[in-house]
Amino acid sequence: MHPDNNVKVDNIKWSHETIIDLIRKIRNDLIKDFLDERNLMAYFVEAFNHKDLSATKIEFIKKELKELLIAPVDVVHYAGLVDHIKQTDTASLADHNEKLFYQEMEKIFRKYNY
Repeated sequence: MHPDNNVKVDNIKWSHETIIDLIRKIRNDLIKDFLDERNLMAYFVEAFNHKDLSATKIEFIKKELKELLIAPVDVVHYAGLVDHIKQTDTASLADHNEKLFYQEMEKIFRKYNY
């Protein structure tokens, strides 16, 4: 359930569009992982120590995740990562960038963590 942080391509001049497409793919792969209820439940236990998600909460979370799946990438949220890729011409995603992707999902999860 971790974004693919092994993506690394050197010696390429990255366009803004290409970078956003890469971020969208990684974000959407993570969303798809969370659309699997087992992964969603496991994450809630690990991240929030919340063991009992009702079927209703799960459905609402999945609905919001599906909406995020088709939403454009929040370029302000990922601005630092976009700049890093442009400066280094490398799409190597270090572990500290991984939390950017989880932060976006956690905005949804926190609403249902009660």
